[in-house]
Amino acid sequence: MDYLTKLGETFFDWKVIGEVLPAMFAVGLPNTLVLAISSGVIGTALGMVLALMGISRNPVARWIARGYTDVFRGLPAILTILAISLGFGPAFRELTGVTSPYPMGIAALSLISAAYIGEIFRSGIQSVDKGQLEASRALGFGYGPAMRLIVVPQGVRRVLPALVNQFIALIKDSSLVFTIGLMASERELFQIGQDKAAQSGNLSGLVAAALFYLAMTIPLTHVVNYIDARLRTGRAKSRAEKDEPDEAAAVVGKGAHA
Repeated sequence: MDYLTKLGETFFDWKVIGEVLPAMFAVGLPNTLVLAISSGVIGTALGMVLALMGISRNPVARWIARGYTDVFRGLPAILTILAISLGFGPAFRELTGVTSPYPMGIAALSLISAAYIGEIFRSGIQSVDKGQLEASRALGFGYGPAMRLIVVPQGVRRVLPALVNQFIALIKDSSLVFTIGLMASERELFQIGQDKAAQSGNLSGLVAAALFYLAMTIPLTHVVNYIDARLRTGRAKSRAEKDEPDEAAAVVGKGAHA
């Protein structure tokens, strides 16, 4: 019983959680969202370029896309973040005068997500039936316009659930940016929780951060499931449509009794 009490005090000290919540709302949550959304947008644009290079008729473009994807998918995310921040950070500061490592964190997350998103787009585009491209070419579309207007939109639509899943992964991976030494105003949720845990000697600050992550990722997971169900089954039936008898079944039934 004493052990359970001690465990509760270690992880669920509501006084510590109450003290850290204002900083998480004011600083941690906005920074986490900025990191995830910025890297998601940049990664999506770069990922589409990689996907098109990966299915290009040019072998050099395909090799470049494959090499990029293999490298950034094969390295641990934290190693990529540290390498980009420590390797390119000094040159970036010298060229721009920006001393904050924040842009390097966004750049690293963007490069990592682009490798995964590029593969998602490539698989979606290649899953579109080749007849779609052949039909559009027969109608007078060139290869580029046919891909841009016919094939790619269909491929993107098919991989929307996977793209949302990748954004969920970005929200979680944003916690790794703490390794590059962000300033106080740039701290994300995990670092604020970790700092509070170090100051108080209690892990409740990390639990508070975990609750914030769950509040963001669980609804997005249900969004993924909803999108996936709609893509698989088409438009959801209304209540009236569900209550109506199936006319086709009725006709078949009459035929069976005839």
